Amino acid sequence: MRYIDLSAEEKQNLLQTVKKEYDEYLKQGLKLDFSRGKPNSYQLDISQGMLDLPLGRSDCFSEAGLDCRNYGILDGLDEMKEFFSQVYGVPKDYISVGGNSSLQLMYDTLCRAMLFGVYGSEHPWCREANLKWICVTPGYDRHFRITEKLGFELISVPMKEDGPDMDLVEELVKDPCVKGIWCVPKYSNPTGNTYSDETVRRLVSMECGARDFRIMWDNAYAVHDFDECGDALADIFAEAAKYGTEDRIFYFASTSKITFPGGGVAFMASSLNNKKQIEPFLGAQTIGYDKLNQLRHLKYFKTAENLRNHMLKQGAVIKAKFDITLEALASLGGLGVAEWTAPKGGYFISLDVLPGCAKRVYELLKNAGVTLTAVGATHPYGVDPEDKTLRLAPTYSTEQELKLATSVLVCAIKLASLELLSK
Repeated sequence: MRYIDLSAEEKQNLLQTVKKEYDEYLKQGLKLDFSRGKPNSYQLDISQGMLDLPLGRSDCFSEAGLDCRNYGILDGLDEMKEFFSQVYGVPKDYISVGGNSSLQLMYDTLCRAMLFGVYGSEHPWCREANLKWICVTPGYDRHFRITEKLGFELISVPMKEDGPDMDLVEELVKDPCVKGIWCVPKYSNPTGNTYSDETVRRLVSMECGARDFRIMWDNAYAVHDFDECGDALADIFAEAAKYGTEDRIFYFASTSKITFPGGGVAFMASSLNNKKQIEPFLGAQTIGYDKLNQLRHLKYFKTAENLRNHMLKQGAVIKAKFDITLEALASLGGLGVAEWTAPKGGYFISLDVLPGCAKRVYELLKNAGVTLTAVGATHPYGVDPEDKTLRLAPTYSTEQELKLATSVLVCAIKLASLELLSK
């Protein structure tokens, strides 16, 4: 029965019962981390064989005979580009390989745009007034932080089941001050939604007031299916080619959650026009990224098919964590106090509690020793206007820890909801 339909006396009685349950958790002195989307040690162990590979002198040369121990090759090894092209389905000539962090590549890309503009710009973005950026909400806090720190006005657009609210996006981009949009198109952080083919088509075909409008396409979870029945995502470059808008796209991904977050390989894919505009600035920024790490990844995986098989092992581990979390949340079914997503891949679950309850749930969990991502992190400026959205990251904890953490979570949601409804 829904809590809202209970009598005042029934709510008070149930509130006291749940409060006693919560007090028992307080006594346990828990210390559980449910906050960030990090792989746990077992997931990292799946890639341990990469570190055990011999990399002798004869292994340090590219297919073209270049010594990868030395400077040079600013945009990555040719064979690394080919590998990423096969895995992600983007044109090889569009790819520039970087260091371990795709987030750093995104930051660098927008900083260059501020200082020098992008292909099609009349002048650097920093010379323009009232810069604005579209943020699909709930979304990824680190994306929002980049554009906030660079001085953009952040505009929230709701996430729907098939991606951002495109009716609203198409209206907003008529404003020439709107320079771009953040997108995590597959298993979006934190909802786990995947953009529909129609959403992708509308993003590349819409009329923009700013001719240098850019889509920051962070395809971080492109290969992070739980099993072979994962979501399919349309090829954004192929769609853009139909409308002549390939220059609109900056595409990012990395192996950070495929192998090692601290030692992966990231890349950016962009049109040839974009690459030509960027290359002179890249040459001033670096003399080359870690090519030995690129060789290490190539030697370990060898083929795109091997990487996909590797990810099925990762997916099985992560799915077990999601199943535990979703099973716990299912106990709230019918109470009318929460709604949540059930993705087919990725790293996160988005949980909505009653409006006005998220901060209280977070506080209850913190007091009981369970750490969640801070309330508001899923929204621009760190402010959730409805105080209802929580981001769950089940991957880092062990299964035993996760069962305990989700039990406390369910208890905290019940307690916060009853407190609100009993006022």
